[in-house]
Amino acid sequence: MAQSSDSAKPFDVAAALRQEGLTQDDYKEIQRRLGRDPNRAELGMFGVMWSEHCCYRNSRPLLSGFPTEGPRILVGPGENAGVVDLGDGHRLAFKIESHNHPSAVEPFQGAATGVGGILRDIFTMGARPIALLNALRFGPLEEPATRALVEGVVAGISHYGNCVGVPTIGGEVAFDASYSGNPLVNAMALGLMETDDIVKSGASGVGNPVVYVGSTTGRDGMGGASFASAELSAASLDDRPAVQVGDPFLEKGLIEACLEAFQSGDVVAAQDMGAAGLTCSCSEMAAKGDLGIELDLDRVPAREEGMTAYEYLLSESQERMLFVVRAGREEPLMERFRRWGLQAAVVGRVLEEPVVRVLQHGAVAAEVPSRALAEDTPINHHTLIAEPPSDIQQHWTWQEGDLPVAAADHDWGNDLLKLLDDPTIASKRWVYRQYDQQVLANTVVTSGGGDAAVVRLRPQQGDGSLNTTVRGVAATVDCPNRSVALDPERGSMAAVAEAARNLSCVGAEPLAVTDNLNFPSPETDRGYWQLALACRGLSEACRSLNTPVTGGNVSLYNETRGDDGVLTPIHPTPVVGMVGMVADIDKVCGLAWRQAGDAVVLLGASADQTDDDRLGLAGSSYQGVIHGLLTGRPPRVDLDLEARVQATVREAIDKGLLASAHDCSDGGLAVALAESSLASGRGAEIRLGASNARLERRLFAEGGARIVVSVKAECLAAWQTLLAAAQVPSQELGVVADHTQLRIEADGQAVLALGVDALQSTFEQALPRRLEVA
Repeated sequence: MAQSSDSAKPFDVAAALRQEGLTQDDYKEIQRRLGRDPNRAELGMFGVMWSEHCCYRNSRPLLSGFPTEGPRILVGPGENAGVVDLGDGHRLAFKIESHNHPSAVEPFQGAATGVGGILRDIFTMGARPIALLNALRFGPLEEPATRALVEGVVAGISHYGNCVGVPTIGGEVAFDASYSGNPLVNAMALGLMETDDIVKSGASGVGNPVVYVGSTTGRDGMGGASFASAELSAASLDDRPAVQVGDPFLEKGLIEACLEAFQSGDVVAAQDMGAAGLTCSCSEMAAKGDLGIELDLDRVPAREEGMTAYEYLLSESQERMLFVVRAGREEPLMERFRRWGLQAAVVGRVLEEPVVRVLQHGAVAAEVPSRALAEDTPINHHTLIAEPPSDIQQHWTWQEGDLPVAAADHDWGNDLLKLLDDPTIASKRWVYRQYDQQVLANTVVTSGGGDAAVVRLRPQQGDGSLNTTVRGVAATVDCPNRSVALDPERGSMAAVAEAARNLSCVGAEPLAVTDNLNFPSPETDRGYWQLALACRGLSEACRSLNTPVTGGNVSLYNETRGDDGVLTPIHPTPVVGMVGMVADIDKVCGLAWRQAGDAVVLLGASADQTDDDRLGLAGSSYQGVIHGLLTGRPPRVDLDLEARVQATVREAIDKGLLASAHDCSDGGLAVALAESSLASGRGAEIRLGASNARLERRLFAEGGARIVVSVKAECLAAWQTLLAAAQVPSQELGVVADHTQLRIEADGQAVLALGVDALQSTFEQALPRRLEVA
């Protein structure tokens, strides 16, 4: 068959390589793989599939070190989403992905389509989406451009999630100057399997038809995968056409139609058309099945006329899927989708020859070995520097004693209010009130109610069980980016530990992780060092806490080139999404005090021990907000202590001994106490004993596997018995008060006394005031 005239046109190779983000060495390798020069469409296919976004060419060797197996792991890395066994017939699919660069240039659609894409990863497995979370990072809110980004991203997330009918139940939002111009928008989704067999993506059955379903293909989203793998600059505004446009109402129909189709047993394999569109779906399905796929572009439903093969193959139009269907079952299957108002067409077939062959106008527009696109892709090898960068080593020489000594009349209450006014710590109510958190009527704990969100698991129909206990699944996203910036290994370990701690605080057993590695360029010594050490820290923590990694996303080249040519990298930000099992939702614990007289206890390392390197002020919110510093070496993460403290809290919650549990993270002990008072409207009487440690360390130090719990007054004896057996460090702090003031004494002297109303005003108005919204 002849090559199509469109694909045979000559083109400027050097310009095409720049456009596709490929190097001259890449071009030589493509020539070697093909045994000839590629045409323009083929070069575009290699450009998107050999981008970091699709093939992880810089990070794959590091990711191979992650623990990926465990007794509950049903599907690990390599598929559209990971799947864990929750028992009692429940299987949970979950994953996190980034949409950073699209959100930088078109915040509403960038964030909205990020939500749509992560949902497709879930229901492509045969799972019904049940919840969404997000992890967002922005520059300072004092910048007008940042305020516009925040409003656009939040609006995009709420629009898509609310319209598609999936609750957004939790997340995190942080602010730092390093994210100016390069916000991070990471979306996580959870779903419950509805099919007996988990739907995989590998093609099988030579001659089976390939069926396209969903929306039409247009020119929106062109080159999105390559765009996601390049640095941002002022010229990135010209890349707005690379941002897709989503339709949540169409996706709702696609969810229902896909789940119906999967339950019919007619679908052999399924692949979402996300990054790299048709190119990615065809090549990945073919490569994973060790087969080939022939695709006829003339049969692809299109919304625009005159599209070239290049445009069809690289379009990232949303709400599209590609199936391999059992021969003879294509018509009934397509009719299901048409009933939902969706496009459906047979666009190709499975080949025995392991190639992706693309036809247009009766001629071959492209033909590439499938493994060359999706499995046997290049790896960029980097050398890990033997020592940390010199400026990092200099940071590590900082000591807490370098801070100025506070005056005798220093206003510690004012320091606490400043921390509560910091946008990273302050209430995110303005954000999450825009999200429908209760749609589907299964949400038990949402943003602001506990350290992790919780969704109920309804009993499986017809399981015959007489057990009336209702179980749940908990989820959280975490990353202490200030700590990661100073020590990527320790900071990444802390991200895993904090995620597990948040789950434990609501009574959930941590099960598994999906991660989103947001980093600058790995092509510098510093950038690769950050990425490599972060992966090392994540691996060690996940192994120690028995939370295998089931998949995720790598987003590199997150940096902004200013008009002066200077490149500003983001803080390395390895976001950890973690899920956990709640055995009984009636026992779920929140962060709010419950009743006066309950004992307030701190578990974990003590700030009174000044030589304890498991906690401190280096890289802390106190250091940043009060002193304007980011320096020092973050605390050492004691994973054994983390496991013991968390197990103790989970056991106490299960036995009904605790009224509340809240981890000490940003802002340390004082902020944790304030947040429990804010959540309940109750005060507390806190007395810190005699100590030689500086007061700011005792109030605001971070780290140390620390959790503040309130013990029910009637359960104190049982609590002491449990605590003695657990042998974890603990400190009695005081009691929940019958008034509305948070009062803290140290060494017999009053340190601060703040009414809940003053705390509330500062905490709740920090974001709206800066955003200039009601």
